[in-house]
Amino acid sequence: MTECVLHERVGGVAVVTLNRPQSKNALDAATVDALTGLFRGFREDDIVRAVVLTGAGNDFCAGGDVKQMGQGGPRTPEQRRAGMGRYGDLAKAIASLDKPVIAAVDGVAYGGGLSLALLSDIVLVSERARMAMVFHRIGLVPDIGSWYTLPRVVGLQRAKELVYSAREFGAVEALQMGLALEVLPSAELLPRAMEMARSFEGAPPTAMSLSKQALQASLQSDLNTMLDMEATAQAIAGGSDYARESVRRFAAREPAQFRWPGRNTTTTGNKQ
Repeated sequence: MTECVLHERVGGVAVVTLNRPQSKNALDAATVDALTGLFRGFREDDIVRAVVLTGAGNDFCAGGDVKQMGQGGPRTPEQRRAGMGRYGDLAKAIASLDKPVIAAVDGVAYGGGLSLALLSDIVLVSERARMAMVFHRIGLVPDIGSWYTLPRVVGLQRAKELVYSAREFGAVEALQMGLALEVLPSAELLPRAMEMARSFEGAPPTAMSLSKQALQASLQSDLNTMLDMEATAQAIAGGSDYARESVRRFAAREPAQFRWPGRNTTTTGNKQ
């Protein structure tokens, strides 16, 4: 594995760290390809129950490596379009993973860095986080799937404002617009992400997979389709060993297999 991306296992949690701190973890071709390969592999890895995505140093990701963009001479529109394929592959690899992905965002999350966070299921941000859809500042358009994800997370009008203005916003605003779930001091950010991720080790893997797939499809579907999906998924989940054991524990008044590590998000957000 290339050193631009670090990967370690902590129990059933895969911790993925963007590791180019000298450039605020900007995304070059090698980093994008490494991330894509990892997330594709997680799908087939039964040991991995959740993924934490973070950045080395004091930042999450500054977006695309602009210096690298200027190398190699001019390219035709066809060549540029073909080159975008690797970013599309990364977006699909993260979005299609049927396991929870938690982004722990410290420092900057600009452009493609913010796009990576938006592809995650849960976004935790530090009090010092700074985010922006910066693409228009350099004459580009949002990528790594953010035309798709951003309106679904913050609503269409707010998404337009963030894209058109390319302005920076902080942790409290991210919390208010629903982009971030919690705001934490920097020292507590990764431990909280790991606490959440480790809790999924006790979650029902079949039900989690089915729910994530359904929720991903819900905003592009209708009630009848979702009810049909619900009936099929419940039939599958209800026959799992996990469900049978959960029913037995409930009847025996034993502790549940899964417990979410709760936190007062309103209080957390008002710390700033």
